Amino acid sequence: MVLLTWIAEVAAEPLVLEPADRRVEWETNTWSLGAADEDRSSLSVTEVVDAFEWTAAAVRERIRDLGFPGVATFYVWHDEQAGQLRCSTGSVPPDALPFTGAYVASEDLRPVVEGFLADDEPGFIPWSDLDDAQGLSEQAETELEIAPLDVWVSSVGASH
Repeated sequence: MVLLTWIAEVAAEPLVLEPADRRVEWETNTWSLGAADEDRSSLSVTEVVDAFEWTAAAVRERIRDLGFPGVATFYVWHDEQAGQLRCSTGSVPPDALPFTGAYVASEDLRPVVEGFLADDEPGFIPWSDLDDAQGLSEQAETELEIAPLDVWVSSVGASH
């Protein structure tokens, strides 16, 4: 159950809310969480969701104690390429998270956690998928649509 411990520890890690310097926020507040095969097979989606909800509540409390008056969002996503759950806190609303690609903000964490726990080869991309990608024509590549990233969001700032 190491993953649950790591999720809980995020609540006590350094936290920077600096609207004028989003890079410092990202570098300080973003965490990558992996899980051993034993954790993936023994943990339930509910246990992991509960751990993140507890962490979001603890971060909300810390932000209130800091007296930060603005908007802040705690968010979680499954980084499939790295085989990790990632989480961060930023002084931004859910519709302005610092992703370069498309994402869908949701208040339902279950699908994100289900995808992570069901990933039987985290961070592994089969050669066949790479071969298929190389075989596509340039025209076909530009027509491919990349599915938006599912991101769980929780408002943790003083103003929403």
